Amino acid sequence: MILEQFNLSDKVAIVTGCSSGLGEAMAVGLAEAGADVAGVYNSGSPTVGEKIEAMGRKFLGIQADLASIEPVKRIVAQTVETLGRLDILVNNAGILRRNKTVDYTEEDWDAVMNVNLKTLFFLCQAAARQFIEQGGGGKIINVASLLSFQGGILVPSYTASKSGVMGLTRLMACEWAPHNINVNAIAPGYMKTRVTQPLQDDPVRSRQILERIPAGRWGNPEDLKGTAVFLASAASDYLNGYTIAVDGGWLAR
Repeated sequence: MILEQFNLSDKVAIVTGCSSGLGEAMAVGLAEAGADVAGVYNSGSPTVGEKIEAMGRKFLGIQADLASIEPVKRIVAQTVETLGRLDILVNNAGILRRNKTVDYTEEDWDAVMNVNLKTLFFLCQAAARQFIEQGGGGKIINVASLLSFQGGILVPSYTASKSGVMGLTRLMACEWAPHNINVNAIAPGYMKTRVTQPLQDDPVRSRQILERIPAGRWGNPEDLKGTAVFLASAASDYLNGYTIAVDGGWLAR
């Protein structure tokens, strides 16, 4: 039956940036579909673990600063050691620095590119090596952006990094498909998160955004659950290298 293809029972997922917003919602969605989750967070004490364990699923919290690739091997090794294996990687963690392009600093450029692209790549690499060692393939889901498709303003490093995420997703899909590894991406639209709060609070900018979205509303983090489960499951076994925009129709406008 088709619904069984979406079942993630006995699967183990790593989700970066799991402590709030999009990452928390996707981690919960994967757990609702049956997966155990290793959630990577930078600071604080995420409550997502309590939600996942309340479903009877296992949760492993891993604190790591993804500004460098130093914790990459530890994240994968700790997940496999504690939860037994690795089947799914969701690269959600990311940062954004705003400034006029003519004033943009090297520090801001490097900070964004390191988290959003460099560490993402090496996490994909580490996960792929684990998938190949285990046999049986795996699923990688990268979080891209509407700015993977568009230019934007005031966020040059973010646009460059997210364009790079879409490109790397295609490349890795081509190389790793023979190992039954599917690499795809999600490009969220304008979502109600802490990052977009300044835009939500600006009545002029918020109105302009809503007028452009055919669905007529901001997205909620929970709107990504279905796409994440689909890309993590057997239902997407023949989908490779594609970036799915979950944007209420923004790009179609």
